[in-house]
Formats: sequence, C-alpha cells, structure tokens
Amino acid sequence: MIETIETIRIQRFTENTSGRDFAVGDIHGHFTRLQAALDKIGFNPDVDRLFSVGDMVDRGPECRDVLNWMAKPWFHPVRGNHDDYVCRFDTCDMENWVYNGGSWFAGLAWDEQREFAAQFRELPIAIEVETAEGLIGIVHADCPFDSWDQLRSELEAPESNKRLRLVQNTCMWSRSRIETDDRSGVKGIKALVVGHSPLRQTAVLGNVHYIDTAGWMDGHFTLMDLGSLECFPPEDPKLDHNWD
Repeated sequence: MIETIETIRIQRFTENTSGRDFAVGDIHGHFTRLQAALDKIGFNPDVDRLFSVGDMVDRGPECRDVLNWMAKPWFHPVRGNHDDYVCRFDTCDMENWVYNGGSWFAGLAWDEQREFAAQFRELPIAIEVETAEGLIGIVHADCPFDSWDQLRSELEAPESNKRLRLVQNTCMWSRSRIETDDRSGVKGIKALVVGHSPLRQTAVLGNVHYIDTAGWMDGHFTLMDLGSLECFPPEDPKLDHNWD
C-alpha cells in the first residue's frame, strides 16, 4: 500500500495573461545575485512569475534567506537534489551533505531544522506551466520517461513507494541525457526546462533546455522567458557550453 503523502508532487499553473513567466537555473544560496538578474530584465512581481528548477540552497552565503523567497507569491520552485537533503535531514548522510555545501543547515538549531524541512517537503518534484505556445515542464535534472504524461501519471499514482522514490531520484539527480547527448526529447510538452548540470551557457537537447549557467559560481544567472523560450542574457557565441 502506498503511504498517504499530502505533498503535491506535480504542480500546475495556468497561463499568465497579465505578465511574463521566467525560469531560473540553480540558485545555491545566492539570492542577492538572483535579485540583481531580475532587476536587469525589469521583473515585475505584481504580474510576473519566477519558476526555479531547484537547488535553492547549499554552497552560497544566503541559504537561510530561502524561506523568505519561498514565501513570495510569485516564486515557484521544484525540489532539487540539494533541497531534498533538507527534506531528509534526519536520515541523510550528514557528512556527505556538509561536504557538498550543507554546513549552513548543520549549524541551525533543531527547531529551525524542523521548520526548514517541513516547508521543503511541500516542494513539488515537477511543475507544468501553460503558455500561449504550449505546455512547459520543469524538473530539476531530467524526466525519466520519453513522455510527460507518463511522468505525471507516475507522480500522481505511483504503484509503490519504491517506484516513486526511483522516479523522484531520477528527476532530481540524473545527468544521463546530457552525458550521452540524447536529443530524443520529451513528448507531450513544448519544452522541458532543467538545471543541475552547470554550463557556461544554455544548451538544448531535443526539447530539453539546460539553464544552469552557474550564477552561484563564477558564471551568471540565466532567466528563460517561458513564453518565447528566449534567454536573458543572450548567449555569447564565443563561449562553448561546457564548464572547465
């Protein structure tokens, strides 16, 4: 029997007819840099929406600010593998997490840790956004299937907890598509937007768009307009995609 889980694993958003919708790559505790990127494109929080591909925390200096961002009515993240550490803080390998940027969490009081975990456990694994040009899917790392409809079905009605965890882990961790240059794409959506793999500039495999351009490191934050799939800032033709 599947355990009862209140969390919505796939969250749906209707078309934004008043403003613009953007997606941003991994944030990793650099919210001041993110705000600067939003300011450059004239982001209007009254009508615009921002969708995060996850990995909001670890590695950067402003991880504790994440709850303030999650409370913003226009900010909508999926769960990344680093965010999932927060969800599993009481069972995960803390030494491994600290090695990968989790020292900020280890330094919190127990009641603060529980509060972070409670809110992070509400993060969906996937988001879908209606646009005038078609449906956009968002996960952190990859879609495990060649069809968005199958992912939706697996998240909404999994056959077992073991199967659900496998699907979720692939959504949050997999790099197989980009490592094998798989251009087959995902059916049933106009585009799938992901992060997880830091690149010098965005890459597209089939209809899968990689937008983590390492704004949390020494790259820049890419903001993708979900209506047009246009990226800001535009790509620099002098750069390759791979991170050295």
